[in-house]
Order: sequence, then C-alpha cells, then structure tokens
Amino acid sequence: MATSPTQRTYQAPCPGCGAPVEFRSAQSTHAVCAYCQSTVVRSGDVLQRLGKMAELFDDHSPLQLMATGRVPLDGKELPFTLVGRLQFKGDAGVWTEWAAFLDDGTLATLSEDNGAYVFTRAIDPGRELPEARRFRVGTTTAINGKPYSVAFSGQACLIAAQGELPKLPPLGEPFGMVELRSSEGDVLSIDYSRQPPQVERGRAVLLDDLKLQGLKDASVKDEKGRQFSCPHCGAPVQVQLATTKSLTCPSCASLITLDSGVGGELRAAEQDEPVQPLIALGSKAQLQGVHWQVVGFQHRMGREPGDDELFGWNEYLLYNQKRGFAFLVDAEDGWSLVRPATGAPRLSSDGRSATYLGSTYALQYSYDAETTYVLGEFYWPVARGQKTANRDFANSKGLLSMEQTANEVTWSSGDRLQADTVAQAFGLKDKADLLQRGSDPGPFVASKGAGCGTVILIAVVIIILLIILSDCSGGSSGGSGYSRNSGGSWGGYSSGGGHK
Repeated sequence: MATSPTQRTYQAPCPGCGAPVEFRSAQSTHAVCAYCQSTVVRSGDVLQRLGKMAELFDDHSPLQLMATGRVPLDGKELPFTLVGRLQFKGDAGVWTEWAAFLDDGTLATLSEDNGAYVFTRAIDPGRELPEARRFRVGTTTAINGKPYSVAFSGQACLIAAQGELPKLPPLGEPFGMVELRSSEGDVLSIDYSRQPPQVERGRAVLLDDLKLQGLKDASVKDEKGRQFSCPHCGAPVQVQLATTKSLTCPSCASLITLDSGVGGELRAAEQDEPVQPLIALGSKAQLQGVHWQVVGFQHRMGREPGDDELFGWNEYLLYNQKRGFAFLVDAEDGWSLVRPATGAPRLSSDGRSATYLGSTYALQYSYDAETTYVLGEFYWPVARGQKTANRDFANSKGLLSMEQTANEVTWSSGDRLQADTVAQAFGLKDKADLLQRGSDPGPFVASKGAGCGTVILIAVVIIILLIILSDCSGGSSGGSGYSRNSGGSWGGYSSGGGHK
C-alpha cells in the first residue's frame, strides 16, 4: 500500500454493525462501511451514522479499492492508493470518481472522462466563483489568469459510494456541476455540492502510465442482471458494457434506452430503412497500437447552412477497457480514427481556426448533423433525430471536430486512415474495394516511378473519354447535372468524430 510511514491511520467500529471502519487521510470526513453499507461521518474520534448508502452498480472497471500506483506531479512521481469510490449521475450521463490517497497525505481524484481517465487535485481558484448557472456553454472564463472554455454546465447527484471519502453531498439530491477545459489539455471541474465550491484541476492520464498494481482481473465479469426482453418484440437483449445508456435489439433493431437501468422502465423506438455496416459489430482490430472492438454503429446526416443538399457518413464506436472509446469514421472523403479530446481547443475570434496542444487547425466545414440510424451499444443516450451543431478543422497533422448542444460542447481529435489499413486491421481484404474512398489512391494514380509511356497512355484514355462524354451530352436540353458518389455514405464531409 502506497502510504508514508509518517502517516497515521484512524480506526473505529461502525455505528451500524460494529465492523472496523478505517480512515487513512486527515482530509477524509466520510466513509461507507464495507459490511452494512452505512454512511458514517467522522467527528474527532467519534463516528456517527448518517444512513445507508445505495449499492454500487458494476461498471466492470479494471480499478478497485486498494489498487496502488504512481502519478507524475510537480516533476516527481508520487505514490497513491485508491481508497474511495463515488458514482454520480447527471445531465452528461453516469460516471465514477475514485478518491486517491497520495503519499503526501492529501486526496486527489481519478475519474473517467468520455472513456478516458483524468487525474485531478484540488486548487484555489483565486477568486469568488459565480453561481453555476452563470457559466454558459461555449463561452470562455479565466481561473488564476488562465483562459478556459465552458464545456459543460448542468446538474448532477450522488447515486452510490464506497470506501473512505471527503465530504459527501446528500444522496440523490441534485447540485450544480461545471466543467472547464483549456487548449493545453487541462480539465477543471467545479463542484457546487459544497460551499465554497470545490475546484479541481488535472489532465488526462493512461492507466498504463500510472504503473497500477492490484487491478481487478479483466477476465472476471459478472453478467448477472444484464439481460432483458426487448420492449418491442420480446427477444432477449444482452448488455455487454455497464456504461451503456442505449442499445439496439439484435432481432428487430429497435432502439432501446436504459435511462432507468436494466430492470427499470424501458423505452423502445422502431427503426426503418436499416443501414448495413461494412464492419460487423463485435469485430476486433488493432489500430495505432491499440486493440479495439466494435460495439456500436450509427449513420448520420448533415446539412450546411443555406444548402438544401444532405450528405451522410458512418461512425463505428470502438472500445478498449483501458483506453475507453474511439470512433472509426467512414465518410466519402476517407476514413479517420478519432477520440474524445480531454481539453478544449481555442477558437480564433472569427471562428476560422482552432488551436490545440500547440497546433493550429483550419476550419473545413460547418454544418448541422442528425443521427438517422444506430446499431449496438453506446455510452451516451443516443436516439434517432438527435441534432448537433458541428465544425470540422484540419491541418497536415490531423483532424479536430467540435459538436455543440444546449448543455455541452465536445471536441474530438484524430488522424486519417487509408482504406487498406482498415481492411487489413479488420481482416476485410475481400471487401477492400468497398472500403475505398475519395481520398484513397485510385487505379489510375501514377506512382513516383511511372514512366513517360504510362503517363501518355493515361492522357490518351482521358482525352477519348472526354470526347465520348461531350458527344453524349450534346443532345441534353437541361443544363449540367450533378450528383455525389456515396461510397457507403452520402457526402464528402467527415464529422471528425465529435461526440458526447
């Protein structure tokens, strides 16, 4: 256990059942008895029972209490132990925060953020903070002289807890929560369940970089209670991921929401005009050194302001237990692999460029997007007809995408992929032609070593084709025609993978 020999622990019997309850940090004021689930508060050397805590839901996280690791802080690695676990539910979904007891005696937080892990510590904001409702999504503010973008502003509530914890908000009572992000990748959260509000700042981390020990066995997974009957057709529906907020029935493709959890009230919506994904759900592949599995698929349509023409693209939701989620985007102009960004790129005053992690990206497209068809499982409550305002940016290094709703702004970043890379990764050599897109090299693209004879031959073929097309169009009375080649979607724009 990563604790300093100078630290003292305090132990007392639980007021509810008499079992030992231990406190390791002087900052911990609350604990949940591991035996009777009583919530107790420490007042000096006395423990008082406040009530019983709700049972935790199993999120199949590789983390567990008493796991230890090391985190880089202030130029050195500081050991820590996970001593508490909090589960919250809010406008942005359900998430888990782990109380990390650092070797210097302080508490920090290891939380999941859009499938990524973020390590944060409490800071002094340097000023009195306004009410939560004063923070408007998409605007900027300054904390300790540093600019941040408001990524989320809404309500949250505590639904379950475990272990040794700092001051707890009342169970089930909503409180304000604000999330700020910077163009350098910083995340700053403001918790209004206490006064003055608790402010924590941190950055994304990889579990492998934390040198964690004592993790849960990844092969052990309790599926109890994760199956139910489809509300529409009655067929059995299996939930694979505990983070799932919506999924589709494998028999009738109805879209089912899990807002009340499995066993609660289920709502289903029929889906017409099915879209067949080229990559099957459950498929596995290694992309950019990470092993992914396809768990979801959605087709989306977009429209630029003032343009009546629609375009479309497909998105495959990928999952890795330690890396979270990513999106394999299939658009007419090519494939791309993108992941939710921890920070928030800084937009220029005219909105024509965005700066993130020291790189500048130019605006490519601005459009409204709508989800039209879904399959599989999703970690946010996806629904047909969901609409977002999108902006796509790009430079020679990669892609950035922004999606905005009334309560949230999310960013994703990633890179383009060649169709051959996708085909090889998923073992789809037989579908290589179907995976080719506009940005991929075609059969008539001359290589660097092409001789003059090859170039001349291609030029002659093109001239002949132009003459034939000219003769064919001579009898046409209606002006020029225009159409898009769908190539599996209906447009030349990639969403860049902006997602909730």
